[in-house]
Amino acid sequence: MLKKLANRHGYRGYVTSQPFIGERAPQHIQNLVIRDYADRNNMEYLLSSAEYAMDGSQMMLDQVLAELPSLQGVICYSIFQLPTDTGRRRAVYRKVLDAGGELHSAVEGLTVRDAGDIVRVEDIWRVRQTLRQCPDAGEVRCVADGQK
Repeated sequence: MLKKLANRHGYRGYVTSQPFIGERAPQHIQNLVIRDYADRNNMEYLLSSAEYAMDGSQMMLDQVLAELPSLQGVICYSIFQLPTDTGRRRAVYRKVLDAGGELHSAVEGLTVRDAGDIVRVEDIWRVRQTLRQCPDAGEVRCVADGQK
């Protein structure tokens, strides 16, 4: 069971209607996944904040981060909903940790509680960004038989 932080209660969900890593998940599905994650981890789930649909918007995420003094943390549907810019993403981690909170991602089952967790999550981000640069199977040429 996760520790309860003094004078804080619950974990705010964070969902978006924006595509992330080239994919999109309906908000009601994101909320179901977050609620299930919270239940499985004995966490008090608070209603999710839904990000605006404007491309690159981070206004609702910033609002959730501003709530951290009264929350135990944030549960986002996916870690890939965080800003794609490394500096902005690291600023999110720093705000969560500086406030004494936790950042969870329900799909990946990741938690950011300390600097070591940030390194692990950033490694996953780097792998994901590298994969986008790789050719897909249809573009790879088979050297053995000279075919695509």
